[in-house]
Order: sequence, then structure tokens, then C-alpha cells
Amino acid sequence: MADQQTTTQAVRSTWQIDPAHTLTEFSVRHMMITTVRGRFANVSGTIELDEADVTRSVVDVTIDAASIDTRQEQRDAHLRSADFLDVENHPTITFRSTKIERRGEKQYTVTGDLTIRGVTKPVVLDVVEQGRAKSPWGQTVVGFHAQTSIDRRDFGLQWNQALETGGVLVGNEVRISIEAEAIKQDQ
Repeated sequence: MADQQTTTQAVRSTWQIDPAHTLTEFSVRHMMITTVRGRFANVSGTIELDEADVTRSVVDVTIDAASIDTRQEQRDAHLRSADFLDVENHPTITFRSTKIERRGEKQYTVTGDLTIRGVTKPVVLDVVEQGRAKSPWGQTVVGFHAQTSIDRRDFGLQWNQALETGGVLVGNEVRISIEAEAIKQDQ
């Protein structure tokens, strides 16, 4: 029993998301004719990786909602307001995995609970492990690309404005793209 427990512990590792090398971006249609892109600058989290069975791993991420950046301060202030993210009352966006399925070589479907503005809904991310490497500082790192789409209205982000020409100012589908690098702990 002790040998089995040691083996189980040896294949589980903790990886800390490296905010300096992680990019969480989103895009949404504007006036039904263009796409506005933005990002969140402050992302943190951990991956509890089970090397023997990746499907038993757990991903836990926190995003500072106020770190939203669309390269236009007036728009960013509006996105931080009660019309959208309401960062005063809901300072973080969180994701916690509930299920991981292998789709192919280093390809996964990660299902989890996404919480925005105090509303939690299940989302499914398509994830690809981009590779592992040893940094010049001796750290073992892993890279992932993930993507998904959500309907912002599902999370209470209802604000919009009708256009004279038909349609609305802000699209409802939000496409999310994540490039994450994580550093192995306990090295």
C-alpha cells in the first residue's frame, strides 16, 4: 500500500500559471460589422497535473476582472461598470475544471465552472498541450492553448443598444483564446 501511495504521489505535480507568459484574450462583434479584441492582464492559478491519467487533473484559474484592456480607456471603464463586469462587486472571474477528456495526442476537452459577475455556468474548452521545456533558470514549464465561446447574456452581461440600421451595438457571442505557460513546482 505504501508503494502504491508513493507512486500516486510521484505522478501528481503542481504547476503554477506564469502570469508573465499567459495571455487571456476575448473578442466580440461591434455594431455587427467589426470585431473588438481585448485581454485580461492579471491571471493566476494552478494545474494539479496527474501524469498517470491526465483526465484526473484539476485546473483552477482566477482573473482580475479590473485588469480588462481593450486599448480604449473609456470602453474599459464601461466594461468594468455595473453594465458589464461590475468589478466593484465581482472583482474576479474564476474557472475550475470539473472534467477532462482526452481527444487525441496532447488534445483535451476541459469542462469546468466559469464564474463571471457572480454567475456560474459550465463551459467547455478545447485544449492543446503545446509542449514542455526546461527554462534557462532550470524550471520545467508547460504550454497550453485553449479556446471556447460563451454567450455573455448567460452571465448577466445584458447591456446593449439597438442600432438605427438594425442589429445591436455589442454581439452576444464572446470568443475566448488562452495561451498559458505554467511552471512546475516542487522541482
